[in-house]
Amino acid sequence: MTNSLLAVMIVLAMVAAFAWFLRTGRFGQLSARASAISIETATSLGERRQLVIVGVEGRRFLLGVTQAGVALVTELQPTPPVTEAPRP
Repeated sequence: MTNSLLAVMIVLAMVAAFAWFLRTGRFGQLSARASAISIETATSLGERRQLVIVGVEGRRFLLGVTQAGVALVTELQPTPPVTEAPRP
């Protein structure tokens, strides 16, 4: 009986911790850090064909995507930082 009660208490504590993480948004922060891949842009070339620029850990790749698979077209230069033009 005591072991069953202890097991139920542990499960309830885990559910409460999970609900707290969801409410505070901590899981979103963890997943944002874990995701090192970003799709910068995708352009359709017709039926089920696309060119996609993907960023992976600071590197950029141009990929060709078709129904048959994905192919690396080329590695692109890093995006230069955006600077504002001086105002007159």
